[in-house]
Amino acid sequence: MESSSARAGGSTRREATRQKLYEAAVTLIAEQGFSATTVDEIAERAGVAKGTVYYNFASKSVLFEELLRHGVGLLTASLKEAAENTARAGGSRVDALDAMVRAGLVFIDRYPAFTQLYVAELWRTNRAWQSTLMVVRQEAVAVVERVLREGVAAGEFSDEIDVQLTAAALVGMVLVAALDWKSFQPERSLDDVHAALSRLLQGRVSGKA
Repeated sequence: MESSSARAGGSTRREATRQKLYEAAVTLIAEQGFSATTVDEIAERAGVAKGTVYYNFASKSVLFEELLRHGVGLLTASLKEAAENTARAGGSRVDALDAMVRAGLVFIDRYPAFTQLYVAELWRTNRAWQSTLMVVRQEAVAVVERVLREGVAAGEFSDEIDVQLTAAALVGMVLVAALDWKSFQPERSLDDVHAALSRLLQGRVSGKA
């Protein structure tokens, strides 16, 4: 009978392999598109046999679907952690939103190719993984919604705000601003971009306190 340590070791190795496949797939698909990317190329880029790809994923489509789930899951976890850390430190809900803006920028700075793919896929409606993408997107937005609802309940935010739309707008603001930063203003620092979005979040674009 397989020991628990052996099972744990096997699970760790499989996760490491899947991570290599995710990284290879996201790089290739960002470079040449989903249709033009082959399983052979993904395997070669990951440094594994072609059979290893099919051992972990039934098809290229399944691999990409799981890639989207994995990547957005990482983003969601980072947003949630930022909000929870702010709450533990006694910060306000605005502070929590600001911390999530920074967490989002850090994520995008680390995974620009994934972010580019994710944003592109949001506009497509004919993909097999569209329903999965909508589910994981909502999981990320829901973290922001929760903070907004708490802020409304505590009187920090107006009860007239549309929580769902505002949450989606904040997530979209970070995604689009960060992609513009990485594509057209790469000389700017993460701190600089965060400061600009922070001022926008806090309603101080006009220079008012």
